[in-house]
Amino acid sequence: MPRHKSAAKRVVTNERDRARNAAIRTRMRAAVKSVRQAADKTSGQNALRTATSVLDRAVAKGVITRATASRYKSRLALHLQRMAATT
Repeated sequence: MPRHKSAAKRVVTNERDRARNAAIRTRMRAAVKSVRQAADKTSGQNALRTATSVLDRAVAKGVITRATASRYKSRLALHLQRMAATT
């Protein structure tokens, strides 16, 4: 239990931020997964566009770093290129 008023406020703030970050991270992972599971190139490109937007918003909100988002986007684009080359 917090002993100070400011510590009690931090408990509330931390819980609110944790829930927000979890929601953003869940949405981000779902967007990445949709690109990985795309059936064809067109749906993959649409999913990549959505995933890029979701990743950029996660960066803007401080959930992940720019480098992490860049790495995800790069790997997803490479995945699509390889998928298009094999079909």
